[in-house]
Amino acid sequence: MTTYGLYIYEQVAEQDFVGPQQVFAASRHIAGGNDAIVTIAARPDPLRGASGLRMIPDHTFADAPPLDVLVLPGTADVTRHALSDPGLLDWVRAQAASVRWLTAVCTGTLILHAAGLLRGRRATTHWAYAEELGRDPQLTLLPDMRYVRDGNIVTSQGVSAGIDMALWLVGQMHDPAHSRAVRRLIQYDPAPPYTAEV
Repeated sequence: MTTYGLYIYEQVAEQDFVGPQQVFAASRHIAGGNDAIVTIAARPDPLRGASGLRMIPDHTFADAPPLDVLVLPGTADVTRHALSDPGLLDWVRAQAASVRWLTAVCTGTLILHAAGLLRGRRATTHWAYAEELGRDPQLTLLPDMRYVRDGNIVTSQGVSAGIDMALWLVGQMHDPAHSRAVRRLIQYDPAPPYTAEV
């Protein structure tokens, strides 16, 4: 059994964690397993996402189960919201020592950076924050990559890139054929409108 943990907080960008959550749930369905998918916050209080979604965390830092995968989603002002959670960075550092995969979507990468976990590593983030993160000479920023794996840390660009990252991840947890089956189940085949000049 695999336990997936999704960190949530006030004003989190919903798609940053809901996209990967949907991939993990579809993976569980296809595998016929009993994987656990849990949300974790600093406190047990209800939260509201950046687009208004109301959320109630399953666990807090204090009572979260052992995780195999941790997803750190972002938001427009991650410093004000996520990084204001007491104990977050200590908890993330502790998770880094025990999880199989430590991942971030969008400005969730800034949480990893603040925790000191990107020193000497390659990473990516949302394009609007690439310049800020790229000022640190101790990491190699790859701003044009949809997602970047360095060791057991995987970072991704903004919002929908978290789905791509999660599909890659379940392909690692199982195999590429499984990932393709998950993609088919959730009908993830992006064909964005208005991408060409007409």
